[in-house]
Amino acid sequence: MATSRRITFTTDYGLADGFVAACHGVIAGLAPGVPVVDVSHLVPAGDVRRGALVLAQTVPWFPAGSVHVAVVDPGVGTARRAIVLRAGGHLLVGPDNGLLPWAAHALGGVEEIREIANPALTLAKVSRTFHGRDVFAPVAAHLALGTPLAEVGPPAGGPVELPAPAPGEVLAVDHFGNVQLAHSVADFAGADVLRVEVGERAYPVPLRNTFGEVPAGELVGYEDSAGLLAISVNGGDAARLLGVRAGDPVRVSPSC
Repeated sequence: MATSRRITFTTDYGLADGFVAACHGVIAGLAPGVPVVDVSHLVPAGDVRRGALVLAQTVPWFPAGSVHVAVVDPGVGTARRAIVLRAGGHLLVGPDNGLLPWAAHALGGVEEIREIANPALTLAKVSRTFHGRDVFAPVAAHLALGTPLAEVGPPAGGPVELPAPAPGEVLAVDHFGNVQLAHSVADFAGADVLRVEVGERAYPVPLRNTFGEVPAGELVGYEDSAGLLAISVNGGDAARLLGVRAGDPVRVSPSC
């Protein structure tokens, strides 16, 4: 693989502590000049599913050759493996807990998997609880400088996979309160209005191209930037209006 000159970084570390900065420091020390793009460090603590979704919807927009470090790792220090996946010319570095495969599938599928086992690529002293700094960041730095994937460690079996989202499941609620669902707009081809049911409540939701095609304060369904069905309120918060959060079931059907 050609030498990469870019690393992305996604975690649940938050911004109140020095965890993110420590990882940046390790990368800067090993690979000075290699740019690091912070995708998000506000993944809810321990929410592997949310981290996997953020990663999968972000990494395809980076050029081949990028190295993506992701750490949402409630099992840190246990028997869970530390791995690197190769997919679509990209490398994905992180824990083997389901965090990485959705991104690999978004890049065309897993082509190779290696277990991180080469101590020459990690820090000399590895904390039991901070593998982001001591394992994943240094491995990513070495890979970004062109270290061959084969030097990371031995080939490994298939990665842990998260269950596929159920149709209609709320995948994510973004900063604006927009609700992303496990549906594509194509599932409702020809429909002008959708019936969206949350528990015992039902809402008529017009299917449009963008927010401004309904009056302010009204619900609207549309194809979002990830190609999925999303529900929004023009100028408001759809998640609050519907009373939903990530993981909740929502029933969607064409309105009669």
